[in-house]
Amino acid sequence: MHGPASPGWLLVALCAASGAYCLLRMRSPVEEQRRTAGAEALMGFGMAAMAVPAAAATPPRWAWFAYAAVFGAAALRALWSVRSSPHHLHHLVGACAMVYMAAAMAASPEHHGHGGGSGIPLVTGALLVYFVGYVLRSGARLLPVAAMAGDSGALGGTPRTLGWGDRPELSQACRLSMGIAMLAMLVTL
Repeated sequence: MHGPASPGWLLVALCAASGAYCLLRMRSPVEEQRRTAGAEALMGFGMAAMAVPAAAATPPRWAWFAYAAVFGAAALRALWSVRSSPHHLHHLVGACAMVYMAAAMAASPEHHGHGGGSGIPLVTGALLVYFVGYVLRSGARLLPVAAMAGDSGALGGTPRTLGWGDRPELSQACRLSMGIAMLAMLVTL
């Protein structure tokens, strides 16, 4: 997962910034948004930790098992949450992808960072297809379609002041950047 140092550090910064923004979103008065933001913050910080370039720090083998356990628990929580919100299906896939990457790294630490094919090509390919679709869909959702059509009520009704944690376009941009980061991590697996 860890390629050259410069892109690796950029990936760490992107994922950490996304995780930090998701922590801000956890202050929302809407319970479902807080729960979603918490899952996305865990994903952002976990991806940041996994993306640290191997030249800076190579985690011991047990750390990969710890990642797998943490994200396995996150996957179980997402599975439980799917019954109330289908959005959590994406969290389930993301958490399973993190478990898969951690297991691949634990099984083959000597290929750490060299694209040594430590993952199962079919699973990696399926995850790549899913995340490419997710990134394209997330990017399309950021397009200002209502603004182009001249709709002044683009936010769906009366204008209101939104805090940083309640900005739908920022949370969508956060999801888009984490999807891109997941693609980058899967490609180098």
